[in-house]
Amino acid sequence: MNNTIIDSARVDTPVGAFSVLAGPDGAVRAAGFTADPADLLPLVHPSLRGELRQRGELGAVTAAVARYLDGELTAIDAVPVEQHSGGTFLPHAWLVLREVKPGEPVTYTAYARLAGRPAAVRAAAAACARNAAALFVPCHRVLRTDGTLGGYRWGLPVKEWLLGHETGHPERQRS
Repeated sequence: MNNTIIDSARVDTPVGAFSVLAGPDGAVRAAGFTADPADLLPLVHPSLRGELRQRGELGAVTAAVARYLDGELTAIDAVPVEQHSGGTFLPHAWLVLREVKPGEPVTYTAYARLAGRPAAVRAAAAACARNAAALFVPCHRVLRTDGTLGGYRWGLPVKEWLLGHETGHPERQRS
């Protein structure tokens, strides 16, 4: 771990606590539905880790989350994200995922095609699985080919709520 300070904050949501880690420049390095921001640190690439500092809020980052929760679904789109991986496909795939619109989920097959590698469905699924910046890099918007939810690091009830929130039906059950 280097001597960089990583700011952390927690936001209450209808599906539980949502924690965010941001670097000195304000870019999100990790985010997820956990009450303990320290749970997110192992998801951060080792080159981006640092010492956690708890804050009450993270300015534009937590404001964007609040606006998203209030129904301004594109509020999170402008929040900068910083993730690293060992290759070139994952960072590209994460950028592509940020272009998937709220309320318009795609399948893993369609996501692979959007990322420029139509035969790489497993690589597309790996990009979702290795995404540390949940919500800001909206891996919850990727579904199985048959339209079912598939997996989600933070649990299927959270994924279901997010998809419902983005279609204006947070109470609707999907499976």
